Amino acid sequence: MEVLFERVAGLDIGKESLTVCMRIPGPGGRRVSETRTVKTTTRALGVMRNWLDEHGVTIAAMESTSTYWKAPFYCLEEVMEVWLLNAAHMKAVPGRKTDVKDAEWIAQLLEHGLLRPSFVPPPGIRR
Repeated sequence: MEVLFERVAGLDIGKESLTVCMRIPGPGGRRVSETRTVKTTTRALGVMRNWLDEHGVTIAAMESTSTYWKAPFYCLEEVMEVWLLNAAHMKAVPGRKTDVKDAEWIAQLLEHGLLRPSFVPPPGIRR
C-alpha cells in the first residue's frame, strides 16, 4: 500500500497519559516505529511535541473518548497538522485492545491516508 504521509504520529489519549507512535522512513525503504507513553501535563506534552518536531513529523492523528484531546491537540497544532478522529469509528476496528496497539494502528492508517478527521474549529473561533 502506498504511503501518503511519510512522517506521522498516532496518539491514543487518556485522562492522565497518552501513548504516541511515530512512524518515519528508515534504512532500506523500511518504516521505523517508535512508541512512547507520556503524561498529559503541559511540560510532558511540550517534550512530546519537541520529540515529534525533531523527527520531522508533519501530521498527527489522535483518538480520545472524552475532552482529553484538547491539550495535546492545541500543543501539537502549533507545529504540525493535527487530526481528531471519531472514537466510534476507531473502536469499530477489531483486534486493537491496548493503548500501544491503538497508537500504532492510528499511525499506520494515517500514513496510508485511510483516516478522516473530525471538524475542529480554528483557534480564532475557539477563542
